[in-house]
Amino acid sequence: MSFLLQQPYNVNPNYKTKVAYFCMEYAIHQSLKTYAGGLGYLAGSFMRSAYDLKQNIVGVGILWKYGYYDQGRKTDQSMEVVFREKTYRFLVDTKIKFTIKISNHDVWVTAFYLPPELFKTAPVFFLTTDLPENDHLARTISHKLYDCNPETQIAAAILLGEGGAKLLDELNFQPDFYHLNESHALPLIFHLFRKYQSVAEVRKRVVFTNHTPEPGGNLKSDVYLLHRMGFAGSIPLEQMKNITQSQDYLDHTLTALRFSGRANAVSKIHLNTLKEMWNGFSNVCELISITNAQNFSYWGDKEMYYAAKANNDSALIERKKACKRALFEEVADQCGVLFDPNVLTIVFAKRFAGYKRAELLLHDTDFFFSLLADEKRPVQMIWAGKPYPMDYTAIASFDRIVNLCKNFKNCAILTGYELKLSCLLKQGADVWLNTPRLTHEASGTSGMSAAMNGCVNVSIPDGWFPEFARDGVNSFIIPNTEVTEHKFQQDETDAHNLYNLLSKTVIPMYYDRPDQWISMVKAGMADVVPHFDSNRMADEYYNKLYSKEL
Repeated sequence: MSFLLQQPYNVNPNYKTKVAYFCMEYAIHQSLKTYAGGLGYLAGSFMRSAYDLKQNIVGVGILWKYGYYDQGRKTDQSMEVVFREKTYRFLVDTKIKFTIKISNHDVWVTAFYLPPELFKTAPVFFLTTDLPENDHLARTISHKLYDCNPETQIAAAILLGEGGAKLLDELNFQPDFYHLNESHALPLIFHLFRKYQSVAEVRKRVVFTNHTPEPGGNLKSDVYLLHRMGFAGSIPLEQMKNITQSQDYLDHTLTALRFSGRANAVSKIHLNTLKEMWNGFSNVCELISITNAQNFSYWGDKEMYYAAKANNDSALIERKKACKRALFEEVADQCGVLFDPNVLTIVFAKRFAGYKRAELLLHDTDFFFSLLADEKRPVQMIWAGKPYPMDYTAIASFDRIVNLCKNFKNCAILTGYELKLSCLLKQGADVWLNTPRLTHEASGTSGMSAAMNGCVNVSIPDGWFPEFARDGVNSFIIPNTEVTEHKFQQDETDAHNLYNLLSKTVIPMYYDRPDQWISMVKAGMADVVPHFDSNRMADEYYNKLYSKEL
């Protein structure tokens, strides 16, 4: 096939090692809805940096017919989950077709190609089973990202892992390394084991990135169900259990760690967490840390950086106000409230999940209400985020905030937290708020791109943040409680530490010491680049992860 031979760039000799990158989601452009949240944002930034650096990489993903979901509103403004068919006429139909086995049935697969010059990314191929040759059940495998049906999830993993490997064979692209970005493509390792008949040979070719210590991101599956569905292809059940060191359940993350030559955590803190999690398990590969990052060329506000470089504070302030006005148009359109660009604006925007604590600011409603009622030093608050569509607890949290915001003219919650809205929020926020329970945020990257847009991060010292933060200089660190305390006590302590920080330090500085505030903004913009630009991360992947010395 000619696709890879038509790359629009000559590969940089420093990055000539051939790599196939497998990821379940990619956030590349607003119009291409193949992502859910942070994992996709990371993959999208990596594909952009691979293009910037001219790396010899091809991405493999799935073309989700209904995306993750469309976040809408019901008649009472509460959140609604909508699955709407997507079409992408800018993708190239490769015309490649082949079959994979799922539950002992042939399933037809084809691939669509994202031309690198379109969005300035490395080449990316998107697999789909939505073909007339397949029955309805087989076609649904590539319908919904993170489908709630366990069997559909397993089938999607086979599509990504086995189907992706077969696609590369069709393309005659023989990677030096297969990079599993999370364990979703785990059937790939069984494809390679059948090819090489050796775990050691597989380990020479596979590397792995783990993004979360949360149970939801570290699946354990019934090994008999996996075998029935063909998760390991033609490998007999007992051999599958033997090579994975499994009994009745397969631990996906542990299996990836055992079949990889090297694996990386996504921050220094996360590396410590990973080592604690897998200490004592046999045959786990070497664990290293490569901190996640975001692509500056995509996320960074160039006008703000021009002003900061020229030390033109007035131009920087005016640009921030212009960005706030653009964000506030969206707030007015969705929520019917008019925000003031001269008022301190705090944003909490990320996937609504329990450990991220979207409601931490509401822990003491009396304090929060007093914050919103202060006319001397006013505050505007915006939330945004897309819960998992079947996480009813998170949706209830979103809806609670919806109802709270109905009572205030300076409080709003937005739907549609995707790339476009994420850019608007980061450009328009003064404060980017991050409140995970300590050790639960493996990396968290939204604060990086926020700093690239003149936001001051206010955060629990988790994930990437301790590697960046200089308290009171480029950001504010929320003093955290001991992780040994019960989570309810952690929430109580962390909430009051947040209240004290906002009321005694952050808000007074914004209004009473604006010169100091703008200095913090500029320090954050300077400190976030280049270390938290994904070009650094992509370079480290080559030097630390894709090393021949595995």
